[in-house]
Amino acid sequence: MSRRRDRHGRGLRGPLAMPHEHGPMARLRRTRSRDAFFTECVSASAARITKQCPEALRGVQVGVEEVPHLSVAWSGNHVPLAAAIEAGVDHPARVVVYRRPLEHRAASRRGLRILVHRTIVEQLSALTGLSQETIDPEGYGLDTEW
Repeated sequence: MSRRRDRHGRGLRGPLAMPHEHGPMARLRRTRSRDAFFTECVSASAARITKQCPEALRGVQVGVEEVPHLSVAWSGNHVPLAAAIEAGVDHPARVVVYRRPLEHRAASRRGLRILVHRTIVEQLSALTGLSQETIDPEGYGLDTEW
């Protein structure tokens, strides 16, 4: 390695994987952004609920927001993880999931996936009046694989 690659002690510059004689430059795997992963979690949860209990999502929109707005009724010192909004004259029923509070409470990506699903099931249960067992009969525990 040449000394000019590490000028001023700032670390290596340039490509980390050089081309070799057998093919093009190796590609480094990129992890998904936090936003994309969270959206994927919400989509996977909605797909699972649609498969198990389609009537729970009938006429309900599921959306994502970064943080809850101050107009949302907070209970005590706890920041809400989601909100269930009943249908109005000009809008359908909605479940809004707040990304930042959920990410803050999850210890891992797998834990975030579980927390997102459980939160959506709880909000749908409150909105539709269906029990959580009806919406998600298999439950979603740590041993479940998606």
